[in-house]
Amino acid sequence: MAVIAVVGGPGAPGATTTALALLLAWPLSPGRRVLLVEADPDGGAVLAGALEGRVDAVYGLRNLAVADRRGLLAQTIWEQLIDLSPEGTAERLLLPGLTDPTQAPGLAYTWEPLADLLHGLEPQGYDVIVDLGRSGATGVSAVLARRADVVAVTVRTTLRGLSSVRPRLSALAEDLSTAGTGVDALGLLLVAEGPYSGAEVSREFGVPLLGLLPHATRTARVLSDGGDITDRRFIRSELMRTARSAADEVQLLVRRRRQRLAPTAAPIPAQAQITAQAQAPVPPQAQVLTPTPVPAPHVPSPATSAPPATSAPPAAYVETAAYAETAWGSAEGEQPSYTPPQPVAPVIVTGPVAPLAGLAPQPAAPAPFPSHVQSPQPPPYGQQVAYTPYGRQAPSDQRPPSVRQEPEDEGRYPLQQPAVTPDQAQPNGVQSNDPQPYNPGEVLRAR
Repeated sequence: MAVIAVVGGPGAPGATTTALALLLAWPLSPGRRVLLVEADPDGGAVLAGALEGRVDAVYGLRNLAVADRRGLLAQTIWEQLIDLSPEGTAERLLLPGLTDPTQAPGLAYTWEPLADLLHGLEPQGYDVIVDLGRSGATGVSAVLARRADVVAVTVRTTLRGLSSVRPRLSALAEDLSTAGTGVDALGLLLVAEGPYSGAEVSREFGVPLLGLLPHATRTARVLSDGGDITDRRFIRSELMRTARSAADEVQLLVRRRRQRLAPTAAPIPAQAQITAQAQAPVPPQAQVLTPTPVPAPHVPSPATSAPPATSAPPAAYVETAAYAETAWGSAEGEQPSYTPPQPVAPVIVTGPVAPLAGLAPQPAAPAPFPSHVQSPQPPPYGQQVAYTPYGRQAPSDQRPPSVRQEPEDEGRYPLQQPAVTPDQAQPNGVQSNDPQPYNPGEVLRAR
């Protein structure tokens, strides 16, 4: 239905406890769900508080920063949710916050995509409550408050709480009026701890009252420090009853604001339409002259090279530069050819509304394996196959003689020379494997 931002202030007014109470008391119609997002830059408190550390701190907002850089924000958010429904029906979900305030700068570029994602959950049947804590409505995370349908400020009705929230309300109202959806998105969720009534606080600040929660320390400790939320006494407590009433008021404010921001078009009287059309400016290129009763237009004969000087184009036609060149010729002496302008229907360009990606991610179909890149078939048993850098060669018994490799002893490698014996030593005592030098005298004696 909407995105609700819960904002705190100095003095720990109980923003997280109020957000948890709204989560558990939020009225749900069949098929609807509610999600609580801990977006406080100072860190979340639900894992160590209401959940008493029973869930490991491996889920939460910090994982979305890495997923957003990879373009997987819409898919990853569903892996970080924790079911807080007492019946285990996954109707009341939690996105845990940061475990360390030093992780907040890593989300500087994730707040705005996260705001778009949370608003895209509404058509899927989700209402979203965003816990901004003390400082979440300022800085780079302020986009969550500016885009919210309702900004509920939690205040304790003590003098210290009211005096500390006054400058915060003024700055928040100015920011919403200039960069948000309007100052009428503000509302007060008071904790009745001090002597001031809700009507007095609302009148003093000029902000409507959304709910007055009791200062019930015992019941609130179940939400802040852990306890049994399925206990009948907790469900029927005054805190939870007033939280349900506050949720109804928040939903009523959302409907009123949406009717104001997107009013239905009322029928306009005919006289008002004529007056508006007469006062509306017309672009020069689409200006239409007012038709007046004129004689029949002069149609030049084929033998006439140019229209008479006294003739003029009829005022009932659209007078444009293109019409003048078409009807009377672009130069003197050309044959005039008039083509009446055809009415053109207005073209309205609208982009398709893309569904929210990641709700039901489907794996991409694997690409077909190329037929030309396949593993080689093994050779028949008993055959030796030679592999070269250019592929596999045929067996040696199937290759032609021209491509058969010669054995090593047939010239592929030079034959080794025999070792030199002592009787073959040179006269000077130097042994060598080279053949004996050429001696002409010995050759002649041999003849």
